Amino acid sequence: MKQIRLVSGIFTVGFWTLMSRIMGFVRDILISSYIGPGAVMDAFVVAFRLPNMFRRFFAEGAFNAAFVPMFSKKLEAGEDAEGFAAVALSWLSLAVLALTGIALIFMPALVWATAEGFADDERFDMATGFGRIVFPYIFFISLAALFSGVLNATGRFAAAAAAPVLLNILLTCAMLFAAHTGGSVARALVWSIPFAGIAQLVLVYVATRRAGLRIVPKLPRPSPEMGKLLRIAVPAALAMGVVQINLVVGQLVASDYEKAISWLYAADRLYQLPLGVVGIAVGIVLLPDLSRRLKAGDDAGAQNAYSRATELSLALTLPSAVALIIIPLPLVTVLFARGNFSADDAAATALAVSIYGLGLPAFVLQKTLQPLFFAREDTKSPFRYALLAMIVNAALAFGLKPYIGWLAPAVAATLAAWIMVAQLGFGARRFGEVTRLDTRFKSRIWRIIFASIAMGVVVWATNLALSPLFIAGGWRYLALALLVVSSMFAYFGIGQLFGAFRLAEFKSALRRG
Repeated sequence: MKQIRLVSGIFTVGFWTLMSRIMGFVRDILISSYIGPGAVMDAFVVAFRLPNMFRRFFAEGAFNAAFVPMFSKKLEAGEDAEGFAAVALSWLSLAVLALTGIALIFMPALVWATAEGFADDERFDMATGFGRIVFPYIFFISLAALFSGVLNATGRFAAAAAAPVLLNILLTCAMLFAAHTGGSVARALVWSIPFAGIAQLVLVYVATRRAGLRIVPKLPRPSPEMGKLLRIAVPAALAMGVVQINLVVGQLVASDYEKAISWLYAADRLYQLPLGVVGIAVGIVLLPDLSRRLKAGDDAGAQNAYSRATELSLALTLPSAVALIIIPLPLVTVLFARGNFSADDAAATALAVSIYGLGLPAFVLQKTLQPLFFAREDTKSPFRYALLAMIVNAALAFGLKPYIGWLAPAVAATLAAWIMVAQLGFGARRFGEVTRLDTRFKSRIWRIIFASIAMGVVVWATNLALSPLFIAGGWRYLALALLVVSSMFAYFGIGQLFGAFRLAEFKSALRRG
């Protein structure tokens, strides 16, 4: 039953993440069409990444890596988890409020540090102005991340997973309204971001109250528990800081090339769809589940949870990776090539998509491996691993730049991701039997790989047959739909036939989700 709840939780988070990513695609299609690759879009991407970078650094990354396991264990032990969350909320509010004030003052320095190529360029002033508008988003979304962690730890995943949908809906509506009233689409886009943060915070706060939890800020006071939280969070913050430095390195390299930031952003959005739906969903559900099982001494259950999460992740990720590698151009052309997004922009973006596709399984596996450390309140080891991955990423990004130009960040990120997975995998072995993937996984993984490769052959042949339709105007939408449907039937049919998985397991989990 616990295994079913784990899988159904993954499907619940995955469903809402899929809805968010679909709306995110609508948002990014409008950005690409109305604004298009160029100075304004480059400036927006740099500005919007600043609050998102610090959000992952402090709230969703470091803070939740420390907070969720501690909160989950207090729930399992019947301790005052609610009071602990209230004190944590107070300290988080104070820290992020201070960060926001500092960032607003030093915004030009932040833009220069993350996109030096914008200096003496119109993009610099635009990015600085956009950044001052969007940065307060981090305050609201960081508090929302805490309430989401509380909901996830209590097994209530829907509201927290649905919150990002609000961001994409509000941004999409703002752009459509501006476009139809003759206003500035870019300005409407940036001003809607902080209001979307408020909406997300309200949603998860209300869900927490409905769950019977009353978490309100208190006067921040030092305590042994907050000291422990800080000791766990600081290495996690450093580890997340390394990940964000990787993004900054890539952006610094790309900022020297016209439109490159826009191309890499579009490519990132495409590969983030399966990563978000599968990898992030698994990580969100697996961390509190492992924490509770380890607190209860259920090592066998923890091993089963880890094995099932990894099995499900790869079963849904490997075919996605194959598709991104084999048919990036049809995907990019249909999704983005309209308005100010030209055929040349689509071709450039497709190159980056295929490279990111090679790294997609690694990005997802990180989400299943990291909880093995975080559930034991070990955030120092992932930091050390991330530090080495950062060095590799920076060396490759700058080292390859003279040879492959703006594509260097994509290649560097992909190779660094696989190095990070190797380190996490070997490092987790010291935790014993819990981290050993079980017999069922070892039996199925080769069948999953075979089904993914077979699907790739079908996708390649189908794309070849449908290629005339992709250049025939409106027919390209039908061609992509046929391509997607045929690949799904091929993968799930072959997978069922060869025992890679059982479709009944997916149906059972979906009914309980």
